[in-house]
Amino acid sequence: MIPRSSGSLYTHTENNIATIEFGHHASNSFPSELLARLAKAFDELSEDTSVSVIILKSEGDRAFCAGASFDELIAITNLEEGKQFFSGFANVINAMRKCKKPIIGRIQGKTVGGGVGLASACDYCLATEAASIKLSELTIGIGPFVIEPAVSRKIGLAAFEALAWDASQWKNAYWAKEQGLYARVFSTISELDKETQLFAEKLAGYNPEAIQQMKKVNWKGTEHWQELLIERAAISGELVLSEFTKKALEKFKK
Repeated sequence: MIPRSSGSLYTHTENNIATIEFGHHASNSFPSELLARLAKAFDELSEDTSVSVIILKSEGDRAFCAGASFDELIAITNLEEGKQFFSGFANVINAMRKCKKPIIGRIQGKTVGGGVGLASACDYCLATEAASIKLSELTIGIGPFVIEPAVSRKIGLAAFEALAWDASQWKNAYWAKEQGLYARVFSTISELDKETQLFAEKLAGYNPEAIQQMKKVNWKGTEHWQELLIERAAISGELVLSEFTKKALEKFKK
C-alpha cells in the first residue's frame, strides 16, 4: 500500500487512449515519490504500442495542482536533498518532452508553480474558467527555475516574466489562453471532459508515425534540457536552504 501522504496515481487505457490521474490531499501537490511515479508512467506509456494518446488529469473538481509539497520543502536539510527534490519536476518534464505520444492536459482548476510547468509540458491543454495560474516561487525565496524552459517555450519569455515577477497574483484562464498555455477554455468541468475525450479520440485516429514525427518537430532544440533542468534543480535546492526561505516556510508548518 502507498501511504496517503505520498498521494495517488492511476493509469487507465481504453480505445488507445491512456489517462493518467494523480491526486494528493493537499490540493494535488507533489511529494517526490509521486513525481517519480508520474515520470515512470510517461516513460512506460511512451513505449506502449497499445497507446496512441495520453490524457493528464488530477483528482477532484477544485485545484489541478498546487505544485511542490510544502511538507517536503520544509524537511530539506542539505544541498543534495534539495537538488534531488527539485529534480523530481525536472524528470517529469523531461519524460513528457521525450514521450512519443501526444499529451493532453485536462486542467479543471487553479494551478500553481510546478503545476504550471506540467501544463506547459503538455502538447495541448484544455481548461475550465476556474483554471487560473500563478508562479508563487519568489514569495518563498526560491524561483520557477526548473519549469522556466517549459513555460517560456509554451507562452514566451515576456508572459513567463509577467507570471514570475508578479508572484503573488493570479492570472485567469483567459489570460493563459491568450498566451498559448490553454488551447480552449470551457465554462464547466462536464464540457471540459466531453471535449477532452472527443479531442483524444481524434488524435488516436491519426497516423501514429505522423504523430511521433510531430512530437519530434515540436520539441526540437530541447535536447539539452536533460542537463539544464537538473542544473536548475540545484539552484532551487540551494535557495530552499536560505534563511529567507526557511522563515517563509515556517507558516506552512503543521
